[in-house]
Amino acid sequence: MQQPKTLISPNSEKTLISHQISVFLLTFTAYASFHASRKPPSIVKSILAPENPNSDLIDTGWAPFDGSSGTHRLGELDLAFLSAYSIGMYFAGHIGDRINLRNFLCLGMFGSGLFTIVFGLGFWLNIHELEFFVVVQIVCGLFQSIGWPCVVAIVGNWYGKSKRGLIMGVWNSHTSVGNIVGSVLASAVLDFGWGWSFVLPGLGIIFVGFVVFGFLVASPEDVGLEVPNKEVELNSEVNGAEERSEKVESEQAGLLMSESNETEAEAVTVAAIGFIEAWRLPGVASYAFCLFFSKLVAYTFLYWLPFYIRHTVVAGVQLSHKSAGILSTIFDVGGVFGGILAGYISDKIEARAVTSVMFLVLSVPVLIMYRVYGSISMITNTALMFLSGLLVNGPYSLITTAVAADLGTQSVTRGNSRALATVTAIIDGTGSVGAALGPLLAGYISTRGWNSVFFMLILSICLAGLLLIRVVKAEVKEKLDEGRWPFYR
Repeated sequence: MQQPKTLISPNSEKTLISHQISVFLLTFTAYASFHASRKPPSIVKSILAPENPNSDLIDTGWAPFDGSSGTHRLGELDLAFLSAYSIGMYFAGHIGDRINLRNFLCLGMFGSGLFTIVFGLGFWLNIHELEFFVVVQIVCGLFQSIGWPCVVAIVGNWYGKSKRGLIMGVWNSHTSVGNIVGSVLASAVLDFGWGWSFVLPGLGIIFVGFVVFGFLVASPEDVGLEVPNKEVELNSEVNGAEERSEKVESEQAGLLMSESNETEAEAVTVAAIGFIEAWRLPGVASYAFCLFFSKLVAYTFLYWLPFYIRHTVVAGVQLSHKSAGILSTIFDVGGVFGGILAGYISDKIEARAVTSVMFLVLSVPVLIMYRVYGSISMITNTALMFLSGLLVNGPYSLITTAVAADLGTQSVTRGNSRALATVTAIIDGTGSVGAALGPLLAGYISTRGWNSVFFMLILSICLAGLLLIRVVKAEVKEKLDEGRWPFYR
């Protein structure tokens, strides 16, 4: 039987708020540490890769990456990690639904840290077999795939839909913050040997894992709290009348990837949605394939930008490995602002697809300018890199958070939390396939020149935008019919 509702006391409300802040900060730090531990491969690429015969670089490389096909091998290494990550993403969410989320998250953090360190040990153990590095990256990718569904589910347990775009935009900046921290850490110790660039971030995520294990509360029910206002608007199915009788179903819809309230007596029992059925939900396929190309672009920058900066003359100066790695963080700083800005704009106009396409369209000329004019001076390079990060990461951040939550809780799913878990896995998993493909293609195409790489990135952005045209038309038509768009507030 469902317990009768009681008024929330001021003390209980303060306790709830303190827990929400704690969960926000802990999950933010946890996933930032995941991204920090992913960053070392991009920082050490310019050391592992072969010397550019057309420059005065003195790098000797590290076998098996020091031959004429060295960049190919590096791309294949990225593919190994990201393929395992994308495959693991499809299963990690469903496993997390069935075991303790905090423990599962910590398992992913400890495993990721351990195998990041093992990769770095290849430096001191003088390992030169490609198979060693590939296997380590595959296992590390599987552990890394645990992180995202766990943190999304935990945050979903504590927060509802109100201002979802802005809140998720701020929270999702952990990816860029983690990239920045990882770049700085890996670059700072690079002079002591590239192995340290892996060991330090690896130890970092393990330390954060212990903090998370000791302090993170996965669900309000674990401490006897109830989160108010976790309703998700189900269009015509939910109206103002009889709000109390609809409360349980609304709460169930508002939980991101969580099935903890599934057995409440008054909840509407809905069977878990099928994988194929989830693909057929309105907007899922469009956003999934849009994220495929958006994440392809974002992860190409994630894994190859320091290498590109290292091999590009800026204002007549050839930057060092350390300087190139630190400078690349400007892209991620832009990504922080891009995710927040995209979430804020999408909340204001209530049109996620319009916001995403706007960012994608603007990113095309900015990337062209970055390639053409980025080498003129350090100021132009920094400014254009910042804008590139802002515009590239904006839609990527928006789709992986607020859009996935919106699609998983739309009216046709009747608030089924299992639909949200499946939809999120489809969107993020498909995007991760693109993330695996982008760095691999960059490794091969870069041998033909960086103009070819930027052409690939711009083509991917155009395809991402085209895939949302139908959704954009639907959003614009809906707002115009209601007389509420644009600038209706």
